[in-house]
Amino acid sequence: MIVDTALAIRRRIALGFRVDREHNLFMITVLYFARLRESLGTGLEQLAVSNTIRNVDGLRAHLAARGGVWAQEFASGKKVRAAVNQTVAQGDEGIADGDEVAFFPPVTGG
Repeated sequence: MIVDTALAIRRRIALGFRVDREHNLFMITVLYFARLRESLGTGLEQLAVSNTIRNVDGLRAHLAARGGVWAQEFASGKKVRAAVNQTVAQGDEGIADGDEVAFFPPVTGG
């Protein structure tokens, strides 16, 4: 998958750029909370992702493919919840240009 550098992303956002039809890319915001934020060393990133990534499961696999701690945290057996545009989502939930996708560990309350 193709991931733009942070500088290129900032320039495109500043220019109002969204979908890159020439390279089949679209922009999303990804948020990481709790354990994920700590282990990954970031709480937020802007990604230009290939339009072949169509849902939360596809994004999760893309992130795991980075290797290292990313592979550990996003391994298929690891419990991670997701939300798309602030609505809890399952793995088959679609993602599109401009979406905000959040990942967080499951929580219990009482």
